[in-house]
Amino acid sequence: MKIARVVSQEFGEEPVYVVVEGDQIRLLDVSPVGEEMQTSSGPVPFNSIEEFLPPLDPPNIIAIGLNYRAHAQEGNSPIPERPVIFLKATSALNSHKKPIMLPEIAPDEVDYEAELGVIIGKEANKVSEDEALDYVLGYTCANDVSARDCQQRLDRQWARAKSFDTFAPVGPWVETELDPNNLQIRSILNGNVMQDSNTSDMIFSVEQLISYISHSLTLLPGTIIFTGTPSGVGTANDPPTFMSSGDTIEIEIEGIGTLKNPVVG
Repeated sequence: MKIARVVSQEFGEEPVYVVVEGDQIRLLDVSPVGEEMQTSSGPVPFNSIEEFLPPLDPPNIIAIGLNYRAHAQEGNSPIPERPVIFLKATSALNSHKKPIMLPEIAPDEVDYEAELGVIIGKEANKVSEDEALDYVLGYTCANDVSARDCQQRLDRQWARAKSFDTFAPVGPWVETELDPNNLQIRSILNGNVMQDSNTSDMIFSVEQLISYISHSLTLLPGTIIFTGTPSGVGTANDPPTFMSSGDTIEIEIEGIGTLKNPVVG
């Protein structure tokens, strides 16, 4: 099931949750988090969607660094012994088709990172790997946009570099029925494939990540976990390939779809 949060002329002016069924959508009568979902309308055309919003308003965005073997290797980093956890500000949240804004104070080295986003559906605290997926609502496309000059030279830590406004695009919807550990994942910049990998290259699986994080902090319903990016990021290219105003970046994940954002600055 694909669940989106949209504005549609068919359902008034306020954002609503819908189920996407091919070229049609159906209205959900409750939030998908912590509720038993039921549709409450007949189908209306998919093209009635006027605006995509982030699938959820997360209480936290928790991200994982260096979680693909090839990505760690391209950066000459050792393979982590345990997940590398950092946070992105929730104010960085962005959605399908909305612009990524190059920050005025750091516009020159803004990079893309294709990631599988995991949406937590119910509170998870100290859960085992075996039960971890029971706490997942679904999966979405995510882009861990990063200002590399801030990350690598100016600040030498990741918080600001990854939390500028608009630096956390997710969407276009949440897919609830998916095996997260064997999915093709790509980033495409202006029609050119930059990253092309599979989630099977993750060092720590989705189950391992959920269990590990939940033993450190409680995962609240609606939390989004960015699970790491594969090789092919712009900063690893020679010369580096960063995003510029006028660009279009797409994140494609098998079984989910495509998250697409223009770049503006």
